[in-house]
Amino acid sequence: MNFYNETSLACSKLITNAYSTSFSMGIKAFYKALHEPIYAIYGFVRYADEIVDTFHEYDKQTLITRFKADTFQAIEEGISLNPVLQSFQWVVNNYQIEPEFITAFFDSMEMDLYKTKFTQQEYETYIYGSAEVIGLMCLRVFCADNRADFDVLAPFAKRLGSAFQKINFLRDIASDFEERGRVYFPDVRFEAFSEVEKQAIEQDIAQEFADGLEGIKNLPEGCKKGVYLAYVYYTQLFEKIKQTPASVLRTTRIRVSDAKKIWLMAQSLVKVKFNTLS
Repeated sequence: MNFYNETSLACSKLITNAYSTSFSMGIKAFYKALHEPIYAIYGFVRYADEIVDTFHEYDKQTLITRFKADTFQAIEEGISLNPVLQSFQWVVNNYQIEPEFITAFFDSMEMDLYKTKFTQQEYETYIYGSAEVIGLMCLRVFCADNRADFDVLAPFAKRLGSAFQKINFLRDIASDFEERGRVYFPDVRFEAFSEVEKQAIEQDIAQEFADGLEGIKNLPEGCKKGVYLAYVYYTQLFEKIKQTPASVLRTTRIRVSDAKKIWLMAQSLVKVKFNTLS
């Protein structure tokens, strides 16, 4: 059984490394004991997202419904023959991750199957389930048995997750619309996306970033470097997006180069070491 768990967790690590260089770099900055549980969370959410975003030739509703049922069955039974779900049930059961977080996540994934326009309430609901609860799942791992720390840090984790997701929405606004006909921002028409609308979104993100940084400063030492690295990476991406006109965002996906990511990692580690987070 131990060998099966090890190989399942290795699958989650492989998925993480294949799909996200930036997230993989952040995990490597965590204490080693945190690597496997965070890989397990990322592998799970990545594959669920893959179902709703890319499996166009299949019945996505059937697949995500089955994946959801299999997820909760794996958690209840403590075993799955799907290595991604085996890893995820292990982290859920070992760190007592709330089932309502998982339900909210699937609710947002299912919204991607039929929603192309969002009201303000739907937008907030989607962000909670697709981003904020991921931060809360990771925070359960970071805080382990310390429930008091979790309760204090949870609002900051949600704000940071929300900021990350909104930056993703801005970065991917062109592909979301062209490939799926989708715009997440309420009352925004892609063809008429304006500087005024873009700046209002950026102001919202800037406030959430400021709140999130305060939470990072109070994280346990084992995870602070990795979370701060993600913050710095997204800050860099955010700065590039702010400097890009709305008209250009409608045609170009902004990114941070791998070389820049490595430089940011080195800079971040120094700042954490000397407690000069900014």
